[in-house]
Amino acid sequence: MKLIRLSTIYKIESYRLMEEMNERTDLTLFAEKMQELKQHISNVIVGQEKTVDLVLTAILANGHVLLEGVPGVAKTLLARLVSKLIDADFSRIQFTPDLMPSDVLGTTVFNMKTSDFDFHKGPIFADMILVDEINRAPAKTQSALFEVMEERQISIDGNTYQMGELYTILATQNPVEQEGTYKLPEAQLDRFLLKITIDYPSLEEEISILERHHTRSRLVKLEEVKPVITKEELLSLRKLTEAVFVEQSLLRYIATIIQQTRSSKAVFLGASPRASVAMMQASKAYALLQGRDFITPEDIKFVAPYVLQHRLILTAEAEMEGFSAVKVTQRLIDKVEVPK
Repeated sequence: MKLIRLSTIYKIESYRLMEEMNERTDLTLFAEKMQELKQHISNVIVGQEKTVDLVLTAILANGHVLLEGVPGVAKTLLARLVSKLIDADFSRIQFTPDLMPSDVLGTTVFNMKTSDFDFHKGPIFADMILVDEINRAPAKTQSALFEVMEERQISIDGNTYQMGELYTILATQNPVEQEGTYKLPEAQLDRFLLKITIDYPSLEEEISILERHHTRSRLVKLEEVKPVITKEELLSLRKLTEAVFVEQSLLRYIATIIQQTRSSKAVFLGASPRASVAMMQASKAYALLQGRDFITPEDIKFVAPYVLQHRLILTAEAEMEGFSAVKVTQRLIDKVEVPK
């Protein structure tokens, strides 16, 4: 009787394991496409592996990216390159102090032939949009952009126009030379899933950059770059994030980190629930980039500073002591016990 029971239990357990194996996400195509994307990016840009991973993470998580760095660290080049490698509609908007909302969204023009008004779509109507120097446009234009980023639609003259499924904004800004710029409102910065600060290259990386430009044998021109992934393929890869497994303890880990930002003495305004959702989505996308269909505490710790640094407002005392949002975020993360 015991033998029969044991064999029955063994069969049930075997069937359960087989079902779990069948339910696991096949990441073969995903890994091939991501590796191809990274390879083509490395052919043009030296180093910046972490930045590339974060940009791809945001795109897979269906979020917008803010790239910040001093002039000449390849912010615009990276955004243009990623857009070129994806076979989708691309547009670039150079923000300037005289830029009006209609220059971004579009405008209604009277048609003499039909005696009616036609809407001429602006550059915001694309799949991948590069917004260069976003902090140079006045508040009115910034507000129009932030609205369409969040709602993914615009309403003009009583008509509503929807954005495409792939709609992603890659924005850049310069942290120095603030004369003639308009600081982005803290309350609206959370429209960006990630804020990525691009640092200077290392000594070896800079030598490699000089060698490429000196010999020009390994220098790949942006015009020569061909798409490696279609819009449909990217949308299907995005759907894989829905199948990434997140353990209950890791959900609590994310929520605890967010709670820490609201109780810290160094933080005047903590992160909202939108930040916790953003952290979970970014962690799932980053786990996929690492070839896994489940997230780990390391995935959360990796994306957390970039999810939180633009969502926190520090106290005056913390700023006077020289603390940055990244440092404060890292300290808060270190305080939270990592799930076993």
